[in-house]
Amino acid sequence: MTATEFNYMLTGMQKHLEYFARRLTNNDHDAQDLLQETYLKAITFQDKFVQTTNFKAWLFTIMKNIFINNYRRNVRAKTIIDTTDNLYHINNSPDSSPLTPENKFSEKEIRKGIAQLEDDHRIPFEMHTRGFKYKEIAEKLDISIGTVKSRIFFGRKKLMESLKDYKN
Repeated sequence: MTATEFNYMLTGMQKHLEYFARRLTNNDHDAQDLLQETYLKAITFQDKFVQTTNFKAWLFTIMKNIFINNYRRNVRAKTIIDTTDNLYHINNSPDSSPLTPENKFSEKEIRKGIAQLEDDHRIPFEMHTRGFKYKEIAEKLDISIGTVKSRIFFGRKKLMESLKDYKN
């Protein structure tokens, strides 16, 4: 296959590749970047393409692999490694806002709302917010996992209803 034929086939796949890129990224700008990276890789490695294989599938595989590699790279870039002796950075969330009177009031209202829940809903809900897994809650309370899930769900629903003034 000549370079001209390859480029003609590549440009003929543009609409399909754009659609796939948008589906992967959910963002037009990122989709265009992904599309360009795919074109670059396809042109760079056009000698690796075997004519008896599906060209569209080959391009989609290149695009999917680029997307996955970029995703993994972004996840690694956001990972914080705390080398302090007392894990100061891990224990202090960068998203934590300073303690203000409004925050204190909001926290009191939320705690009050949780306390007003019936024990059947409050206890599993509090255990879940403390980090217990559904299975652990079920074992400690001697109920089924499905019951735990429904009690947490309905507890959360009742709490949201009692705190409807805080909805955005």
